[in-house]
Amino acid sequence: MVKPLAFKGDKKTKKRKAPSADDNHLIDKSAQDRALEAQGDDSWVTADTSGDVNGPVVIVLPSTKPACVACDAGGKVFLSELENMVEEDPATAEPHDVRQVWIATKIAGTDKVGFKGHHKRYLSCDSIGMFSARTEAMSPEETFACIASTDTPGTFNIQTQRDKFITVTEDGMDIRGDADAITFNTTVRIRMQARFKPKLKASKELKAKEKVSKKELEEVVGRRLDDDEVQKLKKARVQGDYHEAILDVRVKGKHDKYS
Repeated sequence: MVKPLAFKGDKKTKKRKAPSADDNHLIDKSAQDRALEAQGDDSWVTADTSGDVNGPVVIVLPSTKPACVACDAGGKVFLSELENMVEEDPATAEPHDVRQVWIATKIAGTDKVGFKGHHKRYLSCDSIGMFSARTEAMSPEETFACIASTDTPGTFNIQTQRDKFITVTEDGMDIRGDADAITFNTTVRIRMQARFKPKLKASKELKAKEKVSKKELEEVVGRRLDDDEVQKLKKARVQGDYHEAILDVRVKGKHDKYS
């Protein structure tokens, strides 16, 4: 289950009030922070390969002003200007509005993904390259291939099921899905939450395995351990032969006791 999103710059509300229609798309950070702290890393990083694209994402476009693909509650797809960046660098972009966030879902048995909006509808591209987000289920028109760029690391060209590419119009004011070839205007960045990136997720799990205290290990073995034994057991936790190493250390302890 994808957790709620919190954005930089959101102000914590001090008083409760009924939300207006214009505020329906905003996130109450005070409520979200508790969930985020409990569930892990909610920082935003750049996807490097097609295999990275999963979970909450922001599709950053090569528009005149840094912008991304967004949709409203009615399913209208539009360019939404980005505000959360470091020194106006799109490679550091983070969303400030839930309408800018899509949930990328891998299609089993393919290299395609679907993008679900905040309103539970999927991004779709029709036969003339027009985008909308009004469909509750995925068909071929709601699936896309994220092709990593060979020229610029950390960028992609997103291809529709008709072998066309998502592109920004020449005036930089609109988005279409009818580009025949890869150009600067079709090259996008995909920002994603760190906890969904395979390499970072694996690294986090590895660090978690390494975080075991000497006291905990001594309780498992049943005796005091020297530094070499502690390092051996920590290494075994990472490599997957922890239980065998525990037995070895226990046997060694018995031999030392009666030697």
